[in-house]
Amino acid sequence: MIPIQNLYYLLCYAWNRLPEREELLAVEAAAFHKPLELLTQVLLTGTRRLLRQGLDQVYIEREEELSELRGRLLLAPSLSRDLLRRGRAVCAYDELSTNTPFNRLLLGMLEQLSRTRSLAPALRQEVRAVHRRFSPAVEATACTTQTLRQVRRLRPQGIEGFLLNICTLLHQSALPAPDAAGRTQFRDFRRDERLMAQLFEAFVRNFYRHEQRRFRVLSETIAWQADAEQTADMALLPVMITDTTLEAPDRKIILDTKYYKAALRPRYDQQKLISPHLYQLYAYLQNQPRGMGQQLEGILLYPAARHEMAARYTLGGHPVRVVTIDLNQPWPGIAQDLLALIS
Repeated sequence: MIPIQNLYYLLCYAWNRLPEREELLAVEAAAFHKPLELLTQVLLTGTRRLLRQGLDQVYIEREEELSELRGRLLLAPSLSRDLLRRGRAVCAYDELSTNTPFNRLLLGMLEQLSRTRSLAPALRQEVRAVHRRFSPAVEATACTTQTLRQVRRLRPQGIEGFLLNICTLLHQSALPAPDAAGRTQFRDFRRDERLMAQLFEAFVRNFYRHEQRRFRVLSETIAWQADAEQTADMALLPVMITDTTLEAPDRKIILDTKYYKAALRPRYDQQKLISPHLYQLYAYLQNQPRGMGQQLEGILLYPAARHEMAARYTLGGHPVRVVTIDLNQPWPGIAQDLLALIS
C-alpha cells in the first residue's frame, strides 16, 4: 500500500506533470489518512490558483428578445411573435462566459465533495468556501462518465488537464452512500490493482522522461521476428507493446512494470518468479532488432510489498534483472532508486 504522501508524486508523474511547489507545500503540511483527503486538497489548491488567474472564458451564443439589434437578427421567430411592429426583435449574439464545460464539471465535483461525509468537516468547509468563489454564471454539471468524456475531448492542458485527471480518479472511486440523498462515499483506489497498475506504469515512464537526459523514453511496438506461409496469419500474432523503453546509442533497456502484491509465487513449497511476466519480457528481447554496438537488456520492476528483490540473469544472451522498488520510503529515496536502476 503506497503511503498517502507519496501518492501525490505518483499521480503527478503518471499524468506527465512535475509536482507544483504550491501543491507540494499544501500536501506536506497536512497529515492525510485517506486518498480522498489528498485528492480533495490538491483539487482545492489547483482550483484556487485557477480562480486567482481567472477562469477560462469562451464565446457562447445567446438568443434573446431585445429592443435594439445585436448580433444577428433572427427573422423567423421575430415575425412569428409579431415583434418588429413593436420595435423588438429576436437576436443571436456571442457573449464571453466562464460557463465552460470544464468549469461546470469542476464546480459539480466541488458540490459532490461538499456533501461527502467521509471528509473531515474542516475540509468540507474549505470546499464550500472555494465553491462560493465561482461566478453565478457557471452552472454546475454532475461528474459522470459521459461529462468527463465530453470535457476530455476538448483536450484541456496545464492545470486544467491535471484537475480533470483528479476529477476522473474521484469519479472512479465514488460509490453511492448507503443513505443516498445525493451523498457519496469513496473507496481507497489503492486497492484497485488494475487502476494502480496503469498509474504505476505511467509513473515510471514519465519519471524517466522528466528526470534523466541520457535515454530517449518511449513505449514501442515490437514486431515479431517471424515468417508465415500466409500473410494473413501474421495478423493473428498478439501485439507486443513495451511499458517503457529507454534507448541510448550504446544501450537499450526494456522495462516492464508489474503492480503485484509479490514478485514471487509459491509453487511446490518453493517461491518462483511469475512465469508469464518473465516469458513476456523474454519475447520482447528476442524479437527486438539490436542496433550496432547497442547493449540490449530487460528489467521487470515490481513495487516492494512483502520483501525486496534484486535478481540478475542472462537470458538468450541478454542481461535481465527482476527488481523491486520500495514505494513506502520517503520520496527522495524512491527517486534515487529509480535513477540508480538505469545508471
